[in-house]
Amino acid sequence: MSFRWLRAKGEAREGSNKDDLVAMLAPGTELEGVMKLSTGTTRLNCYFKGEISSEGTIIVGDRGEVIANIRAKHISIAGTVKGNVQASECLELKEHAVLVGDVETPTLVIDPGACFGGHCHMPTAVSEESTSDQVVPEFVS
Repeated sequence: MSFRWLRAKGEAREGSNKDDLVAMLAPGTELEGVMKLSTGTTRLNCYFKGEISSEGTIIVGDRGEVIANIRAKHISIAGTVKGNVQASECLELKEHAVLVGDVETPTLVIDPGACFGGHCHMPTAVSEESTSDQVVPEFVS
């Protein structure tokens, strides 16, 4: 099953914020599938299993349980996520968040009390460009 949430024709209004709330899934909701979103903010405070991709913000609320790989511009987790996470701008793990999976993001914010199990890769424009020209120092004992 595939979910695609798009703004209805004529729904965009002048001065509207590209980070407007696109969807909010409340506790008691259980979904499986592929969720593809354009811009805006999506808040998951439910059970979701599958794959999530967005050009905007994904928020996993404190009652959210997500078993999925997530790819978005900005990701904030207060609940539980089991899967790999790729945030092109920032990943935040709030106080009681649990993340089990690998992370790729240029900015990682972990609040005290959050739990993270996995590997983290933090690419930067400078480090990616200089990787081929990198000089490794030689240590002499």
